[in-house]
This record gives sequence, structure tokens and C-alpha cells, in this order.
Amino acid sequence: MGAYEVLDRLAADGFGNQPPVAYRALEFLVENGLAHRVRRLNAFAACMRPGEDHAPVFLICRDCGEVAEAGADEVRSALLAAAARHNFTVERATVEALGLCPRCAQTPEAEA
Repeated sequence: MGAYEVLDRLAADGFGNQPPVAYRALEFLVENGLAHRVRRLNAFAACMRPGEDHAPVFLICRDCGEVAEAGADEVRSALLAAAARHNFTVERATVEALGLCPRCAQTPEAEA
């Protein structure tokens, strides 16, 4: 969901209708681990594991735009090991993979 979609929903519920309202709300959700920013889509997704320390991988369907949050413990371990070899401290990391969801992978258009 993009910021303007959030803004529309907030306005419908009687909250402010200015972009800063939506961005503050989204920033609050991200900072508190309730949402993630999906940069490829310039959108936000609800966190599927709120309250847990994790670094998810976002699987983004290039056809329908569906986003799935997948656990990425192996990816996170590899990233932290690579960073440690360079004496680098990772504070935040986001991995976004673009491909096809199962539904879109079965359509004839996706095979072309």
C-alpha cells in the first residue's frame, strides 16, 4: 500500500488528509516493527512477524504486484558474515526479489 492509499483510508476515518499525516503514520509503523517499506514498489507492507527481530526477503510478483514476506535467516547470516569480514556493522537490510507468484507463473502470458 502506498502513502496516498493510506492517506485516503485515514481521511475516510476522519483523520487528516495531508500527506505528512500518512507519512508520519507509516514511519511510526515501520519504526515499531509493524510494517516494512518495499522500495521497489514505493509502498509499505504489513509485517508478518511483528515483534520479532528479523530481516525478511520480499518476493514481488512482476506481473500482479503481489508481495510475500519470506523468512531469510540464511540470507541474514550470510550478510552478517560478509559484513563482519569487513568490520562493518549492519543496522538495517532489505532484500527484494522480483519474479512470478505461483498464480502468475501458471498463466500463458507469463511463459512468453
